[in-house]
Amino acid sequence: MMKNTLKVVLLTSMLPFAASAAEGLTPWYVGGGLGINDYEQNCDNALTCGDDDPYAWDVFGGYLFNEYIGIELGYRDLGNADWTGNDSRKYDVGASGVSVGIVGFYPLADKWSLSSEVGTYSYLLENDQKFNGNNLSDSGVALFVGAGVGYNFTDNLKLQAKYRRYENMDADVLNNLKMESNYWGLALSYRFGTAAAAPVAAAPVVAAVVAAAPGDDDKDGVTNNIDKCPDTPMTHKVDATGCTVYENVTTKYDLGGILFANDSAEIRAGSFADLEKLADHLNKYPQHTVSIEGHASNVGKAAYNMKLSERRAVAVASSLNTKYGINSTRISSIGYGVTKPVMQGSSAEANRVNRRIEAIVTGTEKRPVMR
Repeated sequence: MMKNTLKVVLLTSMLPFAASAAEGLTPWYVGGGLGINDYEQNCDNALTCGDDDPYAWDVFGGYLFNEYIGIELGYRDLGNADWTGNDSRKYDVGASGVSVGIVGFYPLADKWSLSSEVGTYSYLLENDQKFNGNNLSDSGVALFVGAGVGYNFTDNLKLQAKYRRYENMDADVLNNLKMESNYWGLALSYRFGTAAAAPVAAAPVVAAVVAAAPGDDDKDGVTNNIDKCPDTPMTHKVDATGCTVYENVTTKYDLGGILFANDSAEIRAGSFADLEKLADHLNKYPQHTVSIEGHASNVGKAAYNMKLSERRAVAVASSLNTKYGINSTRISSIGYGVTKPVMQGSSAEANRVNRRIEAIVTGTEKRPVMR
């Protein structure tokens, strides 16, 4: 009678849970479980241990304070244990009753979660075997703890594997019976409500606002909706599409020169290493050109020295083309005679350093125009 009354009370109390379902997931849920229970009774001192009826079940309802903690009320039947005591009396004892506890949840990856619980179990411990024509029973309150792992099939439906441990289920009228219990089982629960859908209508509103007042994220003066280069540095001048404006800048580099013997346009063997460095530079920068400028010392007639400086420039230009493969369209030569000395006078040192060619490289580089 007591079992049936508790079931009716519990199931009736769940009706408002179902009625409270509304848009969005509610904090209310209900469920039921099936499992196997193992009572720990003093079978060592029993004459025989019979065949237990270990199958247990429960129904429950809960309320979540948040996604991590809640409270749960349930009715649990833990099955029966069967043995014959050393007093030759037969025992077929089972516990049932109402539980209340705190439950905790810890979400894992994807749809998995861990759970834990602690609470009290108000039990009725009853022997189905009669003593002197009576079915003896006793009641009390036991503590229980539990842990589990769950999987959400949907936002509403969850399956959990659970373990629970019950302590100090005692019955004084059953020869001071003291029992503990280990339960393993599965529980299926249903949470009321429907998961809130993403605010689909909000997207067009935001898009309309952006279209009406486009921004300028890179602060270049061109709005985002027509900016084809959205990451332009603020220091760069930009065109109508927000892209950097470039200019071609021509620069000249003096890459040094080589010296010649007196009255000679023949390249010395030791000078080819310098010519090779010049050729390497021209190969590295194929857009660069070079002007070979020939010079002479101030010895003899100026007209002769002008021709001599031109031969020196032509010799180097020809060597760059034939020996190092530099295209002739990128090479020019000119003689300056004695008009551009690096040292004035006719001393031996002045004559030595003025018998030379100089390589002037011209390069055009693409650079951004600054604001």
